[in-house]
Amino acid sequence: MAKISKRKKAQKQRAKKSEAQQNPSRRDVLRWARHVGVAAVAIGGGGFWMMRSVNAMQAEQDLTRIGQGKPVVVQVHDPQCATCTALQRETRNAMKQFGECDLVYLVADVSQTKGATFANRYGVPHVTLLLFDGDGRLLQTLSGMRYRDELSELLVRHQQRYGSTA
Repeated sequence: MAKISKRKKAQKQRAKKSEAQQNPSRRDVLRWARHVGVAAVAIGGGGFWMMRSVNAMQAEQDLTRIGQGKPVVVQVHDPQCATCTALQRETRNAMKQFGECDLVYLVADVSQTKGATFANRYGVPHVTLLLFDGDGRLLQTLSGMRYRDELSELLVRHQQRYGSTA
């Protein structure tokens, strides 16, 4: 048996690989299809989640919903403020007990023109919650950090008092 040099072996292996790349086996095609399918599901799911998040954020910042028959809680919020973010998290947790039909939660983002104008109209800084009745009248201003338990009690009382106007 003739001795084959390492160079010739490497050339033969490269030739086999290039041939395999030109004529993929059924297994290679199925593997490729699986990868494409998984990628499509991941990208589609991420896009759907992102779309829902953007839509929810836009609805949450629609301050024209004040005075449309439902009691409203508006947080004056600065996204750069850690205390604002903590208050937002606590308020959202407290709001989980309500449906959208019971009590509406909105955000006046002071880094945007509409949010800053809203905060100036009511003369309040960020880290503030404003409670409105269904007719759009400001009833209560809560300044500073509040926690879920306190907020739950306040929001339940607010909804019970002013939720029947819808």
